[in-house]
Formats: sequence, structure tokens, C-alpha cells
Amino acid sequence: MKKLLKLAKLVDTLRLRYHRAITGKEALVVLLREAEVADHVYNSNAIENSTLTLEETEKILLELELSRYVSERELFEAKNLARVMEYVEKQAPARELDTTLLLSLHEMLLGNISKDIAGRFRQPNEYVRVGTHIAPDPKTLLPTMHDILATYRGDTASHIIARIARLHLAFEHLHPFVDGNGRIGRVMNNYLLIRDGYVPINIKFMERTQYYEAFKEYDRAGMTRVMEDIVGRALCNSYHRHLAYLEGKQIVTLASYAKSKRLSHPNLINKAKRQTIEAFLEKGTWKIGM
Repeated sequence: MKKLLKLAKLVDTLRLRYHRAITGKEALVVLLREAEVADHVYNSNAIENSTLTLEETEKILLELELSRYVSERELFEAKNLARVMEYVEKQAPARELDTTLLLSLHEMLLGNISKDIAGRFRQPNEYVRVGTHIAPDPKTLLPTMHDILATYRGDTASHIIARIARLHLAFEHLHPFVDGNGRIGRVMNNYLLIRDGYVPINIKFMERTQYYEAFKEYDRAGMTRVMEDIVGRALCNSYHRHLAYLEGKQIVTLASYAKSKRLSHPNLINKAKRQTIEAFLEKGTWKIGM
């Protein structure tokens, strides 16, 4: 609880700075969001065991030639997820998230990959297992999905970190689709964050072990502490990146910053991971605005 309160206070402070900083710089915000699409796509797909590197993901989205053979499925996974993310960016401010929209997003994600399961929830006798967790009976999916979204909308007392963490865990526990649950779940997080006036988050592949531990904690005891930590730090990271550009800071690598300030680079990396300094991870490199 103490860690959540600390992260919540920091997020609230950064959010206020962000809304002050974007005045007159809306075009820059658009560029920042467009520039991070490939990074989001790479990390979300990598969590689901895609073999694509960040550089390959960028080339695919720019329709450039790759230096190795990549399966048609992985090509479409990158292109489709980018399309979904761009759609979310435009639609979130204008439209409430409901099950109909979720199915549309799933259709976009898997439409030309697995047409037989795209755009629909699991049907009778379609069971899925993730690790040791067997997802609930398909008969319960629609009412449970309605409850998950209603609980999120109805909780006006909890901080956004706690709301997103619980929603994401409940969604992944339900696993309403045959495939694509992780990617749609992370997209859903950002749809609701953008709709509620926050910046989108990028859950990194390098945090996959902790990310999976969050699901184990929830499945085992209904706890959300690990996911709250992931969501909270991801929000801080996103705000730090946006603010470094919006406030016109000189952006340098954390290694260069450490050298110029005669500080310990490993110590700064640890602080950056905890988000106790205004560092952010961009394309796999820790950076900071001076």
C-alpha cells in the first residue's frame, strides 16, 4: 500500500506537469505517440514470444526489406497490432469501451491471421490454459466481461494505477479469446488510460518475469500489488519521456549523464528502474532530460 501511494502521488504530479506542458504543443504530442508505436508493438509481441527484434519491427512498419526470413504470421502480428494501437489513439477520447469494441479490436488484431477465431469470444468447449491456470468456462465470458468493465467504470475512489492493474489482471484471468488475450489486454489498458486523460503505457519485454509473477499473485491470492508496481512505474516512465521532449530538455543517455555528473551509472540504473529519477527507457536505452 505504501508503494502504491508513493507511485500514485508521483503520477499525479507528473500528470499535472504534462497537461501544463502540452499547451500549444499538440503537434509534438502526436509525433511522440507516433514515434513510440514500433516500441510498443515490439514489446507487446515479444512478451507473446515473437522472434522479431525492435529494429525488424520498425522496418516492417516502414515496409522496408528485412535481412532474414520472417514468417507471414509475425509480419501480420506487427502490422495488425500497430493498426490497432493507432485506432485506439483516435477512438479512445470519443467512444466508451464495451464488449462490441473489444471484439472489433480483436478482429483487427487477428483478422488475416486466424479468421476462424478473430472477433469473437471463446465458444462452448473452447478452453485455454496459461501455465497452470485454466481460464473459466466460456459460458461465463460475456457477463463476466461486462462486470469487469462496469467495475472499472464504477470505481471512482481508487487511483488509476489500482484500477488499471485490477482490470488487466481480471481480463487476463478470464482469457476471453482463444488467442490474442495478452495483446488485447495491454491495448485495453491504454484505451482506458487515454480516455481518462493519462498517457499510454508500454509494458516492457524485459519485465516479462515480473509481469507473469503478477498473474500468479492474482490467480493464487487475488492480490494486485505486483501489477500495481508495473503499471505505476510504466506510467511514470511514459510521463518522464513525454515531459523530457515537451519541456525542451536536452536528452542524453543515462550513461552520458552519469559520466558528466560523476555519478555511479549502475546506481542510476537502479533508480531509473524504480522511477525515483526522471529517466525513461526508449528503444532499449535508458535516457534522461537535462
